[in-house]
Amino acid sequence: MFERLSVPVTTLFRVVVGLIFAVHGSATVLGLFGGSRGTGEAVAVGLWPGWYAGVIQLVAGTLVVVGLATRVAALLCSGSMAYAYFVVHQPDALAPVANGGEAAALFCWAFLLIAVLGPGPYSLDALLTRRTRAAATPELQPAS
Repeated sequence: MFERLSVPVTTLFRVVVGLIFAVHGSATVLGLFGGSRGTGEAVAVGLWPGWYAGVIQLVAGTLVVVGLATRVAALLCSGSMAYAYFVVHQPDALAPVANGGEAAALFCWAFLLIAVLGPGPYSLDALLTRRTRAAATPELQPAS
């Protein structure tokens, strides 16, 4: 029974994780949804590392949602969250529960899973692959 659900559930997982990440990025970069850390403001353009992390979250998260360049985008998201965990959170304490890095750790592993599993059949990557293969397949000519 559960085998039938693997494709829709992994697709929903990719979309939901990417959407949450992209919304976080839009809060950071654009000041939407309460702004960066609930301040109502965006992070200043070019401010390291926050603004760059926000751009990665917004752009790569959106790519993961729609399933375009999914593996590369998910790997970039995973790496950015590994960086966030080890540079921002881990110096305070090793355990995520003690250093406030639960979200960074979960996003890191979730995006790594998405990168390994790929976008699945319900994605722009899959649509483009189907179209490319269809265009590359020569039509059979009737024998004369």
